[in-house]
Amino acid sequence: QVQLVESGGGLVQPGGSLRLSCAASGISFSINAINWYRQAPGKQRELVARISRGGTTTYADSVKGRFTISRDSAKNTVYLQMSSLKPEDTAIYYCNVVNTGNYWGQGTQVTVSS
Repeated sequence: QVQLVESGGGLVQPGGSLRLSCAASGISFSINAINWYRQAPGKQRELVARISRGGTTTYADSVKGRFTISRDSAKNTVYLQMSSLKPEDTAIYYCNVVNTGNYWGQGTQVTVSS
């Protein structure tokens, strides 16, 4: 059974940083592409960052230069380092992997506010 568990969200002031983690069981992050999505209230879920099986990273234009996705294969964990956070980054952040199925974590809330 595949499980994805996100953590690391919280309340942060504008300009601050957070690091989100997504720990997996039942699936290997080292041989799959992993995605981070986010969904703000009243908006559609959007792709924020992706790391491919080979380690290639891609980002939404809105987070380029501020967010970094990385993978620790030994820990079977993917991270999203978020810096220079803005109020518009406020959302629930989800980890996602598509393999034999389309798997999602429960999400972690990020709130950027003064």
